[in-house]
Amino acid sequence: MTSAGIDQARSLVQGAQGIAVLTGAGISTDSGIPDFRGPKGLWTRDPDAEKYSSIDFYLSDPELRVRAWQFRLSNPVLVAQPNAGHSALVALEHSGKLQRLVTQNIDGLHLAAGTSPELLTEAHGNTREAVCTSCTWRGPMSETLDRVRAGEADPACSECGGILKSATVFFGQSLDPACVQAAFDAAASCDLLVCLGSTLAVYPVAEMVPIALGEGTPVLIVNAERTEFDESALVLRGSLSELLPEIFSGLSES
Repeated sequence: MTSAGIDQARSLVQGAQGIAVLTGAGISTDSGIPDFRGPKGLWTRDPDAEKYSSIDFYLSDPELRVRAWQFRLSNPVLVAQPNAGHSALVALEHSGKLQRLVTQNIDGLHLAAGTSPELLTEAHGNTREAVCTSCTWRGPMSETLDRVRAGEADPACSECGGILKSATVFFGQSLDPACVQAAFDAAASCDLLVCLGSTLAVYPVAEMVPIALGEGTPVLIVNAERTEFDESALVLRGSLSELLPEIFSGLSES
């Protein structure tokens, strides 16, 4: 990426007052979390892993759930730490320019980096908690994983005996309408939309881009691969943990 491109991106950021950010798996790869469908992706290396996130397979197959709980024990998310890209977004928040951060990630690294919960929309849920599929029980994932380590192959809900899963949106489940609306509202009202590490192919959240473009709002895309919106945006290629500190450098705290 040329310095001219970085300068253009920095100029967009510095000129904006209310920035909406959308992040995908690419912002967490430098934290050691592989994407899902890439050459070294979780689902590429273990085709069964995609079934772990399908609600129909998960609920109907006890043996698959046993494998899913073992998979969670070795999930790189458990030991991953925020990288410089996540920290750069915290700096953006401290400048007073961040309106909303919408993430398609479930790794919790934005919160770990220091992003304020009230500005964060985790559209696909998170892996920090476990939930019951039969009642309203919800609790720390770490406690449920301790039960697995202690010998419970497929731990049941302590309240009703129901099936437990991570607090993520599985295939076959709908996103929380409030999360979707928050994302759309941010795209419609911001004066700059920044899309980071996302192919922008997963809807409905990717609809943020055409919403912003429809409002005449500039869009900045930083991603390793092409997206279908590249022709309508300023696009940077490269490592997000390297580029984002440069793009958001020089912002004074509000």
